[in-house]
Amino acid sequence: MPYELKPFDVDVETTPYLNDTASGDGDRWLLNFGPQHPATHTTLRIVLELDGERIVRAVPHIGYLHSGFEKLGEKLDYNQYVTVVSRMEYLSPILEDIAWHTAAEKLFGIDLTPRCKVIRTIMSEIGRIQVHLLSVAAAALDLGAFTGFLYGFNVREHINDLVDYISGQRFHCDWTRVGGLSQDLPDEKMFKTLVKKFINEQLPPAIDDIERLLNVNKIFRDRTEGIGRISTEDAIAWSLSGPMARSANVKRDVRKDSPYLCYKDNWDGQGSRAVDFKVPLATTGDCLARYLVRLEEIKQSVHIIKQLIDDIPGGSVNVDDEGKMTKPDKSSVYGSIEGLIQHFELIMTNRKWEAPIAECYTAIESGDGETGFYIVSDGGPSAWRAATRPPCFINYSVFSKITEGHMIADIPAILGSINIIAGQLDR
Repeated sequence: MPYELKPFDVDVETTPYLNDTASGDGDRWLLNFGPQHPATHTTLRIVLELDGERIVRAVPHIGYLHSGFEKLGEKLDYNQYVTVVSRMEYLSPILEDIAWHTAAEKLFGIDLTPRCKVIRTIMSEIGRIQVHLLSVAAAALDLGAFTGFLYGFNVREHINDLVDYISGQRFHCDWTRVGGLSQDLPDEKMFKTLVKKFINEQLPPAIDDIERLLNVNKIFRDRTEGIGRISTEDAIAWSLSGPMARSANVKRDVRKDSPYLCYKDNWDGQGSRAVDFKVPLATTGDCLARYLVRLEEIKQSVHIIKQLIDDIPGGSVNVDDEGKMTKPDKSSVYGSIEGLIQHFELIMTNRKWEAPIAECYTAIESGDGETGFYIVSDGGPSAWRAATRPPCFINYSVFSKITEGHMIADIPAILGSINIIAGQLDR
């Protein structure tokens, strides 16, 4: 058996807060769901109080990674820390990279080049597709449809290939830097070819297969429709974001409400218009609604990419700053003593830039919701305090509310619909 049932009064010492409502006569049972259960998706534990197979109370437990991600932000400089934040959200690390450096650039008062904004926007939407594909694929897998998982997971490999092409790493790309990117596109024409092939040829058949398999599948709908429901009022009260909130008819998207990159008007300083896209909404707030919202967001991401991929501006991907915070172009390194010295100081010595003494908070719309970073700077080369607003941690807080009254078999469906990422729970 993957887990063990015990009488309720056996484990009260480790879970004393459940004892308040325990009957103590054997009518209630404890079930430890996780942290190694195959349906938990990650290292988390849920202590369930059961009346038969019905859930009376669910108490989530976190803290199995012991990562200390936020504390590491006080030891690493604003570029080095990107290798840590990408581990917080390992389903689409590129979005976490962009979130961190968007906050750092606000602190330094840096406005990115138009070329960098377009490339970052394209890769943001690629990352959104990346995390949503796994989420909708796992929604099928958790309920027994292994074929549906293959439909979504196989096509994700093309995203890993694309990330590898632009950064040299398939998984944790660590690609952004303060004021730009670690490197420009190796070959812009090839990059466009790979992206177009993905959104036009490789992705659409996978989405069609998933929709044909699941959308009108009686078993899938019976297992998700009306399960794990949350109302609009509760979604707002619990500060939910992303598909969790939009499935409950909360029209909140950071790309619309606090626009950044190419999501805002005049992003290039020449009167450009923001990219056009719709914010998918549902009204039922259940597992099925969250699945459908993610599917539609994949399609909207494709729509955004199509608007940008043929119009990537020229120029540099890094700002040309007087503070010498970014690496100079290779032509400058090889062709001028100033560029050579700047490159040497940034790479080979301990010279670091000085940040302004200030604090700031900036958020982006990641795959699971509002991902934000709060930075307090004392003027040194690294943050005096770095804290994150992780959507998974906040979305997971509602788990007890939306599971109580359901059956044990509903837990995999509810967990999968939240799309919990442990790196954002244990910071």
